[in-house]
Amino acid sequence: MNILSLLIVGAALLLQGCSYAISSDVARTADRSITFDKFQAEPSSHKGKTVIFGGLIVQSRNVKTGMLIEIDQKELDYWGKPRRTVRSGGRFIVFQPRHLDVLVYAPGREITVAGEVMGEEQKVPGAAIPSYLLLRNRELKLWPGRSRTTWDRPEWLDPLYDPSTKPGRYGN
Repeated sequence: MNILSLLIVGAALLLQGCSYAISSDVARTADRSITFDKFQAEPSSHKGKTVIFGGLIVQSRNVKTGMLIEIDQKELDYWGKPRRTVRSGGRFIVFQPRHLDVLVYAPGREITVAGEVMGEEQKVPGAAIPSYLLLRNRELKLWPGRSRTTWDRPEWLDPLYDPSTKPGRYGN
C-alpha cells in the first residue's frame, strides 16, 4: 500500500513538471484556431477572444494604469515555450493592469501570454509605422533566463587552468 501511494505521488509530480505554460483553466477558454497571422490580418474580428502567444520581450514600461510589454512573436512549442528561432511573426503589446518590475520583465526574456484581444494601438500617431496588436493579460509565464548566452560556440573549461598564475614562456 505504501509503495502504491509513493508511485501515485511520483507520477503526479512528474506530470506537473511536464505541464503546459498556461494553466488549464485559462487554456481551455483560449481559441486555439486563431494563429498569429489570422490575428494580424483581422484583429477587430477577434476582439474579446482569449489567445495564447509568446516570444521575446522587446521592451516593457510602466504606465499610469499598469504595464505595457512589447513582445517579438515566436512560434510556441508543445509546452507553450517560445521556440528559439530567428523567424518572427511580428510584434504585439500586452497590457498588464498592475505594475511589474521592468528589470524582471527585461528585454530578451522569453514569455508566454494568454490574453484577451483588445484591438490595435498606434505606436507613433500619424507615422508610417504599422499599429501594434494589443492584448489584455489574463496569465503570464516568464521563462527562466538562459544560463548560457550563446550556443553557437562552445565554452571549454580547462581543469588545470589557474587564472592567478602569470603567463609562461610559451604564451599560455
